[in-house]
Amino acid sequence: MNFWNHSIAQDSPKLRQQEEEARWIVEAKANPESFAKLYDFYAPKIYHYLLSRLGNVAGAQDVTSQTFLKAFEMFPRYRHQGYFSAWLFAIARSKYVDYLRKTKNRSEISIDVVKDPQEDLLQGVIRSERLAELKAMIGRLTEEEQELLRLRFVADLSFAEIASLLERNEDAVKKTLYRLLARLQSQMEDQHAA
Repeated sequence: MNFWNHSIAQDSPKLRQQEEEARWIVEAKANPESFAKLYDFYAPKIYHYLLSRLGNVAGAQDVTSQTFLKAFEMFPRYRHQGYFSAWLFAIARSKYVDYLRKTKNRSEISIDVVKDPQEDLLQGVIRSERLAELKAMIGRLTEEEQELLRLRFVADLSFAEIASLLERNEDAVKKTLYRLLARLQSQMEDQHAA
C-alpha cells in the first residue's frame, strides 16, 4: 500500500454505505440471522486491522471471531447513533487487548508488499529497501500514531468513523493524520537526499 497515493478524500461513497448499514441494522434487530450482512461487510476489515496489529493469521482469526461473538451478544442492546463501525472496532480493540494479556504479543503495522510483475530486480530491491525504511519509521511512531494509520489505511475507516471511535473531533483527526503523513514523507525524502 502506498500511503502517499492513497486517496484520503474517499468519504463520499461512505454516505451510501451508512444508509445501507442502517438498513442492515434494522433488519438484524428484527431478525438476528440478518446480522450476517454486517458480519460479511465488516469481518474482512476487522480481520485485516487485527492482522496488522498482531502480525499472525491465527491470532487475527481468533480475535476477529471473538469480536463478532461479543458484538452479536451485545447487539440487542446496541443503539444506532452514528457509526456501527466505531462500535464494532471498539469491541475489536478491547478483544485485542484481552488477547495481548493472554499471549503477551507485541504489535506492529504490517506493510503488504505487492510485487509488480514488470518490476526488474533493481527496482524490486529499491522498493523493498524503502518499505523496510518506512516500516522502521512507523515502528518508531507512538502507539496512538500507529493506531491512526491502522484505522485509516488498514481498516479503511472514514475520518468521521475514526473520530467517533476515538471520541475526537473529525477535523482534529484529519489534521493529525495529514501532519503525520507529511512528517513520514519528509523523513523518507531526507533519508534519500542524504
